[in-house]
Amino acid sequence: MGWFWAIIVGFVLGLIAKAIIPGKQHSPLWLTTIFGMLGAVVGNAMARGFGVEETSGIDWSRHIFQLIAAIVIVAAGDALYMQLWGNRKMQRSA
Repeated sequence: MGWFWAIIVGFVLGLIAKAIIPGKQHSPLWLTTIFGMLGAVVGNAMARGFGVEETSGIDWSRHIFQLIAAIVIVAAGDALYMQLWGNRKMQRSA
């Protein structure tokens, strides 16, 4: 059940990150989900490093760290995706 929730959280974080980043992102949905999952892991590590991993009630600070990490990873990952595979797709469709 842990993987199921990791995929759902990654999916949601990835979509929110894509919505926040200006411009169009070209990475596919499955890759955005993986980027979101990585953002959740990195955000949890950052929260642990700042000592706010677990608080009473909703862990807003941990969620903010996860979202910030997801935004950075989605933006960097999309740029890398376009650099590696984007030109091939553009040439095929032309």
